[in-house]
Amino acid sequence: MSEPDRSDLGFSFRATKRGAVFVHHHGRLATTLRGSAAADFLLEVDSADFDEQQQIMARVTGNYRRGNERLAKNHPRNR
Repeated sequence: MSEPDRSDLGFSFRATKRGAVFVHHHGRLATTLRGSAAADFLLEVDSADFDEQQQIMARVTGNYRRGNERLAKNHPRNR
C-alpha cells in the first residue's frame, strides 16, 4: 500500500476559453482569476511541478500558513 502524497493540499484549477481561471479547494470554488492575474497564474503554473502548483494555488487563494500563528496567539490584541 502506498503512502498518501503529503504535498497534495487539495487544490485544483480549471481554465476557460475566455481566459478565466477557477481555483478549487477540496472541490469547492476558492477564487476566480481574470485578466492579467489569470494569465500570470497560468504562466507560473505551466512551468511548475505538482508540489509547486499546490503552493501557488494556496498563495493565490490566501489559504496557507504564514508561520506566525503561534506568535499571534500571544499578542495582547488576541487575548
